[in-house]
Amino acid sequence: MTTPSAWPYPRWIAHRGAGKLAPENTLAAFRLGAQHGYRMFECDAKLSSDGVAFLLHDATLERTTNGHGTAGDQPWGTLAQLDAGAWHSRTYAGEPLPTLEHLARWCIANGHFLNIEIKPTPGTEAETGRAVAALAARLWHGQSVPPLLTSFKPQALAGARETAPHLPRGLLLDQLHDGWLDTARQWGCVAVVCNHALWSAATVAEVHLAGMRALSYTVNDDWAAQRLVALHTDGIITDRVDLFSPAEA
Repeated sequence: MTTPSAWPYPRWIAHRGAGKLAPENTLAAFRLGAQHGYRMFECDAKLSSDGVAFLLHDATLERTTNGHGTAGDQPWGTLAQLDAGAWHSRTYAGEPLPTLEHLARWCIANGHFLNIEIKPTPGTEAETGRAVAALAARLWHGQSVPPLLTSFKPQALAGARETAPHLPRGLLLDQLHDGWLDTARQWGCVAVVCNHALWSAATVAEVHLAGMRALSYTVNDDWAAQRLVALHTDGIITDRVDLFSPAEA
């Protein structure tokens, strides 16, 4: 029997900074999440056309910025000028897209933990995994707790492992396809991060027996959180930083 190694991360993780209370994946959102007591955050990272890692969930710009088109097709100089806050509310109008490096330095300076979801533009999976891992390895060098790198794309995890094998990795899943645990093992993952509804006593036990941790997204209801705590899962990603106290067990 394999037992999971020591786990340095807190149970509660603020989704994209502060969930829906501020414009996702902006520094304003992470600061607001911290004001609610959160010490660990999840973000989405992809590459600009000139190789700068920056924060954005969607492949395209329309939903969360005043830009247009595929984000990864544009240089950072163009992306840096976009308004990533006005879509949310007037309060955040003018909030820019941050680079991953900017967020990393803020987290390190404040002693916060980070889950970086590698969110590649289609066709750049391995390249994005390598670039994000290289940047994370450089920025967190000498820090006691590295970021957790996760992705739905095995090729991105492969790129991350190739570049920085010492950084912890997690496989994101929206369904438990055949061989899901073997895939996590194949890429040397320390965690499996599932849609919260997929976890059961049996699947949690499988992951723990494999020496990995069981994390969940995106948990916004008290009943769901209570179920996951009862199942002895290890991490809960939530939008509801106003509902759940990160001090809860």
